[in-house]
This record gives sequence, structure tokens and C-alpha cells, in this order.
Amino acid sequence: MLIEDQIDKTVSLVKAAKHFGADAADAVVIRSRSISVSVRLGKVESTEASESDDFTLRVFVGKKVASVSANLATHSQELAERAVAMAKASPDSIFEGLVDKKYLVTHPQDLDLFDNFVPQSDFLAEDALKVEAAALDVKGVSNSGGAATAYGNNKVILVTSNGFCGSYRSSSFSRSCSALAGEGTMMERDYDYTMALHFSDLKEAEIVGRNAGIGAVRRLGAVRAATGDIDVIFDPRTARSIAGHIASMVNGASVARKTSLLQNLKGQRVMKSNINVTDQPLRLRGNASRPFDGEGVEGQALNIIENGVLKNWLLASSSARELGLETNGRGVRSGSFVQPASTNFSIEPGSVSSHDMIKALRKGFYVTELFGHGVDFVTGQYSRGASGFWIENGEIAYPVNEVTLGSNLLHMLAHLTPANDIDWCYSTAAPTLLIEGMVLAGK
Repeated sequence: MLIEDQIDKTVSLVKAAKHFGADAADAVVIRSRSISVSVRLGKVESTEASESDDFTLRVFVGKKVASVSANLATHSQELAERAVAMAKASPDSIFEGLVDKKYLVTHPQDLDLFDNFVPQSDFLAEDALKVEAAALDVKGVSNSGGAATAYGNNKVILVTSNGFCGSYRSSSFSRSCSALAGEGTMMERDYDYTMALHFSDLKEAEIVGRNAGIGAVRRLGAVRAATGDIDVIFDPRTARSIAGHIASMVNGASVARKTSLLQNLKGQRVMKSNINVTDQPLRLRGNASRPFDGEGVEGQALNIIENGVLKNWLLASSSARELGLETNGRGVRSGSFVQPASTNFSIEPGSVSSHDMIKALRKGFYVTELFGHGVDFVTGQYSRGASGFWIENGEIAYPVNEVTLGSNLLHMLAHLTPANDIDWCYSTAAPTLLIEGMVLAGK
């Protein structure tokens, strides 16, 4: 179906909902195409492809709301009538509703989210084999956990009964690899991956494979470290999880439900005075960029934490109404509801290099992988399994595994220092992070 036909179909759904008695309505269409290939030990293990053309119609009757989802072949009139009947039978949702027309973007920006290159399965297979070959070529690698490459594209159309009609396309590419080193119970594993909206922005296949192989070999001979208080350095891969925790705690829906540790700290200092945390939905080629959110709001760059002070929540219109605030364009569709979510969310880089950060520690723990989900965003309790490397007199000394890191998220934020080595190629990004005074449970 052509894009013009899809837009016409979406418009007809909204008009039909109004015809059957809805006070307001919106409809979103998401057309997805994807293909992925996985290989192991020089052979293709699987090739998978999927296609979907789905839409969701959301209708409002007074303060009541309902939504129905189907594919584009479904008859518009029948679906709209059913949705309105469902809404009339639903309880009131006092904070739900279309966003006020004044917030709707009139001229969505072109953020260069779509790459016209469409790889076929044989190309992806060859690419994945290159990734794996680079990993197996690393001295000390004993086996492969496999490699994979993938491509996808999405088309999004949003139409609302108060005048918004917009669409955009995006593409995605990825490479990943897992490698093993050693034998038997002494075997170690590591991985690497890269993802981007444009194929040319991916890390090279050989680099991804080599990183996975080198990482696995470096872990050989790991031991448990002694229990005690320790300064911890999170490498950029694990540091991204810390940024993700902040994003969860500044989500307006969590704040409104009173399930965020930070809910009463807006306007207060929660990090060091030189630290900023931002969310940027309009970054060119950003993995989570979009010209408008799930309600038709553009969304500007937002300082979540500015010079250490908590300034803003991530808000969609419903969470904004509940908190007595205004939406900042972070809405994501979820059935009948639009929930806030981060876009290109990052802990901004500092001025010190990761090398100098390590060199400054007499004793410390450099984390390269985290395990488990022991993070409570209400109480702030933090407890996760970890592996990495022991730091002794400013140098990486030996690999460490089977330890647990414990702390409280407020303590972690207050004692966090960012390095200058951020990689912007992830929707949640962070540089190397030093967090002082954590507890390590080992032997």
C-alpha cells in the first residue's frame, strides 16, 4: 500500500470514529519490515524476516477512552463503531485526552532517519561471517557464541481529530558477536555490538568481532575480589545502565504514581555541580530521534539535570496533566494510553580521560559487565552481579568475576564523575563513570 493510501486509510478511521459518536480520536499506523541472519562457526544458522502493517485507533467519549488494534485490511467503519462502543462502556480516565492543539508540530523536521540501502539476506550473511571470523582470529579464542546482522525499517503515520497529520520513516542496522576463550569451567565469554540508523554509521564488522574476541581473552584467569568498600569505574557499556536508571526515575508516569526515588527532589542538587543529563529527540541520525512523539508534539532538547540540579521530568500529556505541568513531547503509544519515555538520553561527558581516571585510583574495580536486575527505583537500593578488572596503583591488574556491587542510587548519583569518552551511537548513552564508595561483596 502506498504511503498516500495509508494516510487516507488513517484519516478515514478518525473520521469514522467521530461519525459514530467519539468526541475526539487519533490513529497511528506502524509499518515494519525486518530481516536478520545469525551464523556460528562459519555456517548460517538462521534467517528470519517479518512484515507487519498495524494500526491503533484511540477514541474518547467524554472522559472515557478505548482503543482497538488491527491491520490495515480491517474495515474502517466496523472498527470505529466497535471502538466507540467500548469507550462508552469504559470507566472515566480523567487525565487522558488528545494533546492541546497549540502543542502540535506544524512542520516536522527531517532528521535523516532513513537509509535507502536495503541489504538482502546473502549480504547480511556475508557480513555476519566477517564479524565472526574476526573474533575467531583473535589468539586465545576457543569458540564462537555466534554473530548476527540485522536490518529493519519503519514507517509511522499519526492522525488526530484536532488537526494533526504527520508521517516519517526510519531504518536500522546492527551487528553483534559473542566469543569464548578458555576451556571447561575456566571458559570466559564476551560480546560486542553496534547499531545505527544508517549502514555507514555502524562500527566495522572486523572491529565488532575483534572486540568480542579480545574481551573474552582478557577475562581468562578471573578471580573473586575481597569484600569491602571500593571506588568503582563503569566502562561505557555498563555506564549506559546507570543512565537508564536515571531515565526511569525521571519518567513523569513514575513520578505521578509516586514510584520514583527522585519524586520530591525537583529543583534540588542530586549530582555534582558540573554534571548534566540531557534528552534530545531531534538529534540528526539519533537512534531514538523522531520528528514528533506519539501525540504529534515535536519535543525539544531537555536538560533533565543541569549543573547537578534536577530540573525536568519526561512528560506526555496525561502525566503532565496529572502533575499540573505541560507536556514536553516524550509520549510513546501503548494501547489506549500514551506514556512518557526517553529519546536520546545521556549523561554528558566530563573533562577527564578514562585513562587518567583509572590512573588516579590506588585501588578500585573496573566494571565491564553487570548481571541481574537488583535495582529498586522507589527505595534506591542497588545490588547487581558484576565482572571486570581489579585496579591496583593506577593500573589494570587482573580480571575479576563473581562479585556483587551494592549501594543506593542517591549515593551513586552524588558521587558520580563522568569521563570524556562518550559514544553517541546509542539511544541511552554515557561515558566511563567513576562512582566512589560502593560496596563490593566477594570472597
